[in-house]
Amino acid sequence: MSQANGPPQSNATVHELSIPPEAVFNVRSFGATGDGKTIDSRAINRAIEAASHAGGGTVWFPAGTYLSYSIRLRSRIRLYLDPGSVILAADPPSYASATDGYDPPEDGVASRFPFQDFGHSHWHNSLIWGENVRDVAIEGHGLIWGRGLVNGDFEPGRPPAARVGVGNKAIALLNSRNVILNDFSVLHAGHFAVLATGTDNIRSEGLKIDTNRDGLNFDCCAGVRVVGCHINSPNDDAICLKSSYALGRPAFTQDVLISDCILTGSYVVGTVIDRTYQRLGNDLRTITEHYNCRIKLGTESNGGFRNIVIRDNVLLGCRGIGIITVDGGIVTDVTVQNIAMYDVRSAPIFVRLGARLNGPEGTDPGKLRNVSIRNVYCEQLYTSMPMIVSGIPGYPIEDIEMRGIRMKMRGGGTARMAATMPPEAIRSYPEPSGHIKCFGPALPASGLMARHVKGLDVKNFTLECIRPDRRPAVWMHDIERGRISLRHASGVSSDLLFRSLRGVRNTRVRSPGVPPGSPSCLSKTLHG
Repeated sequence: MSQANGPPQSNATVHELSIPPEAVFNVRSFGATGDGKTIDSRAINRAIEAASHAGGGTVWFPAGTYLSYSIRLRSRIRLYLDPGSVILAADPPSYASATDGYDPPEDGVASRFPFQDFGHSHWHNSLIWGENVRDVAIEGHGLIWGRGLVNGDFEPGRPPAARVGVGNKAIALLNSRNVILNDFSVLHAGHFAVLATGTDNIRSEGLKIDTNRDGLNFDCCAGVRVVGCHINSPNDDAICLKSSYALGRPAFTQDVLISDCILTGSYVVGTVIDRTYQRLGNDLRTITEHYNCRIKLGTESNGGFRNIVIRDNVLLGCRGIGIITVDGGIVTDVTVQNIAMYDVRSAPIFVRLGARLNGPEGTDPGKLRNVSIRNVYCEQLYTSMPMIVSGIPGYPIEDIEMRGIRMKMRGGGTARMAATMPPEAIRSYPEPSGHIKCFGPALPASGLMARHVKGLDVKNFTLECIRPDRRPAVWMHDIERGRISLRHASGVSSDLLFRSLRGVRNTRVRSPGVPPGSPSCLSKTLHG
């Protein structure tokens, strides 16, 4: 049903995705009330089906609150949310039902390869979902509010995510292509604001997400672009790339750009959307359970990650950036540059190759190589955790370049901490902070802990410890072909700049104030 009034028809999206610009379908013309009380998802789905049968078009949500269960996307469909429009996730029924509530979780291929959790293995039990769709978009300045969604974990008074009729994601896409997500806001999104799996050529620009768990998750996807988004996710990752077994096979997540985003984990959920920006507290429980908001590659990492660029982002109240493979995947060609991090609550940079090996029997540890990290500034005033680059015995991380890293740290590390030998934690979940602390409660470095690395090139590294720190600036174990150059270090004694343990080979260090090529006892080659 074409409408005379509606969203802008000249939008570039409709041309890029070959969506007929003149075909506009007003959800109210198909019975949606927008009163916030009546379940409108049946009417919305009728509008989508009508647009699909007509060859595609824009499904228009005028201002109003559309209480909904599952909304099913189709190819060549654009959902357009007017300012003042809200798609509101309804509360699930109080009983298990295959006909009432959200669509039931499908018994797909992921269920036969249970190496990832329930949330990563199902898509249909979502507020908005699409499978095998092409040329789809969700745009406009409206709001998607997942009030009735569960977050995937046990919540007191809420049903489990696996119960039929319950929804646990705001937007889910499986095996799809050519997707645009622009300009809308998402509040309280359940387990994920967006979970895209096996989906290629997906662009997200100008989103505002304020949520109780993950923001954007891209699993086994190619051609991903995330630009200019603001995500508040104090309880989980803000932007997470994954490479799970959800497709029934290992597959890379590759060709990804994440740029010009503001990512926060320090605000109470909901107060970014309403612009009151209420800060979380600093009690031990809050620090342990919140302030997450990481950009992360992993943890699910069966296939791997390649050709990833993370640049020009600001993180506030966060656990930094994680580059992780622990399930046999290959990580290669990752660039991180021009990053500012404030109020960091964990390792600002966490590069980890481990052997959790959640995959088929016989899976071997993966590889992690060719990572460039440049021009990163971080302030960490509540914890004293260094950057971590750690492989495992026999499986070193290879060719890590770090340039222009500037760290302002709380400091206060003790000589006892400096003498600590962290456990290898080969099969542990890769989390150095929070409840897990895979390397133990205290780490032996104030700036960088590096272990099992072949090819570590650190230049123009600046470290400022606000309180005196008795730990070395750089702690090394089993390093081959290392070059470490400190540009400036304060709060760390000059005789504590470097500590090398056994297995350090062909590694050269240079201390502050020593010009390149100058003979000095502070510029030397280490053979541990």
